[in-house]
Parts: sequence; C-alpha cells; structure tokens
Amino acid sequence: MTRDKTLTGIALMLVFCLLAPLLDASAKLATDAIPVGQITTARFLVQGALMLPVALVLRLGFGLNRRAAGLLALRALCLIASTYAFVAGTKVMPIADALAIVFVEPFILLILGHFLFKNAIGPRRIAAAVVGFAGVLLVIQPSLTLYGTVALYPLATAFLFAFYMLITQSLGPGTHPVMQQLYTSIFGGLICLPVMLLADGSGLAELDPVWPQGLFWLWLFGVGFWAAVSHMSMTFALKYAPASTLAPLHYLELIAAVAVGYLIFGTFPNLLTWAGIVVIVGSGLYVIYRERVTGQQARAALPAEI
Repeated sequence: MTRDKTLTGIALMLVFCLLAPLLDASAKLATDAIPVGQITTARFLVQGALMLPVALVLRLGFGLNRRAAGLLALRALCLIASTYAFVAGTKVMPIADALAIVFVEPFILLILGHFLFKNAIGPRRIAAAVVGFAGVLLVIQPSLTLYGTVALYPLATAFLFAFYMLITQSLGPGTHPVMQQLYTSIFGGLICLPVMLLADGSGLAELDPVWPQGLFWLWLFGVGFWAAVSHMSMTFALKYAPASTLAPLHYLELIAAVAVGYLIFGTFPNLLTWAGIVVIVGSGLYVIYRERVTGQQARAALPAEI
C-alpha cells in the first residue's frame, strides 16, 4: 500500500473513533423515554435504510447462498443481543465505563479463537489477556457497587461481539463489507420487528414500544445514523490501510467516549476506572504487538520465491 492510502486509512479510522461514541450518546439520551428494545430495533432499521443507497451506488450484488444467509442471520442475532446489553448498561452507567469493559473483547476473541478454531496463542498473549481481564475488574468493581448487576451488561456485550467477529471471519472474503452491514441490518430488522409487535401493550419496560416525542425521534435516528457512518468509516479504513496499523488507533475511541460523556452527560471516570482503562489499553496494545511479531516470524520462516 502507498503511504497516501495508508494515511487515508488512518484518517478514516480516526473518524470512526470520534463518531462511534455519538452512537452510544444517542442511545443513552433515548433511554430517558424509549425502551431499550425499541432503541435496538431503530438502530437496524435506520442503518439498513442508509446502507441500501450505498450498496446501490456501488452496484454491489445482492445474491446470497444458504450458508452465507445463515451466518449473516446469526451475526445479526449476536449484534442485536450485544447492542441491547450495551444500551441497557449505558442507561445507568457512564459511556466510558461501559466501553472500557467492552474493550476486553479482543482478549475474549483471542481465547475463543484458540478453542474454536485452534488458533495458536503463546503464553505471553495469554498473560496479556489475563492482565486485561484484571483491568476490567478494576472498572467493574466500583460499578457493581454503584449500579448493581447492570454493570455486567457491557461484559455480556464483549462476549457477544466476540462471537459476532468470529462469525464475520467465517464469512470470508466472498461478501463485500458494505453488503455484510446491509444484510446484518436487514436480518436485524426482521428479527426485532416481530418482537416489538408481540411486546406492544405487554407492559414490559424494556420492550413495550412507545411513540417517540420531540427530540427522541432525533436520538433514535442518531443511533442508526452514527452506526452507519462510523462503521462505514472503519470498513473503508480497512480497505486503505492494514488492520495491524489501524488496531492500536481503536483505543482512541475510549478517549472520545470520555470526552462525549463529559460534554453531554457531565460524567468523568474516577481514578480506579482510569487505572482499569490503562491496564486494558496496555494489555491490548501488547497483544497487537505480539501478533505483529508472530506474523513477521511466520513470514520470515517461509521459503524464498524462486
């Protein structure tokens, strides 16, 4: 890749890190009057409506085989559950605290990849994962005291998103990333809408839909809009720059989340949460570094081309 393309990829990744917390902020604002299930549904409906024109402009094919359709439906189910858990968590927790817990996902992915796909991981990366989990405990412990078991919801998000990533890997390169997002939105809407219809009038606090008033229409639209724009930024960032270059930048999303939480909600992490964030980020960066070293060693071991 040329230097200019790599810089474009880095710029797009920074856009993702800046915009993704706005999705979380929109969802948190909406929870003041809108059930969590309805917010989750809005994400998929709005995101799908925005992604469809992109797919049409790019003239991407809409064909799906049975295997891909099944994986995309399962992928959507994981994203529905992870979105629901995160929104339910941020309803009472600061965004930065919840996101810090979610950032344990790379360690979960590392371990699941080892057991499910026999991916090789050395003792150093295992140790980094353990340290990363310890960092999460630093964030969760005071949150459990303040918010109760709701503080565990972001941890559920991390596990569910790890499965989402594993399913994405299983899809392989055959499905364009834009179409993956569109299909996930379509399947997500098809799963969520019947649930909302069945829950209508049920009195279930987090599922029984309500008619939004005033700015709450904007917050619901914002959930889907920022999801579409931020994830499109990441999709095209990966097109222009290698994942190994972009992965460390992802942690800037935490800094953006702290800023958004402070500016919109007046929340700021305490010292124990900051300590946990530092441990999680440090461990994550070390895992990325070890993956680079392992990749370089594997390439060096390959026989030279004749």
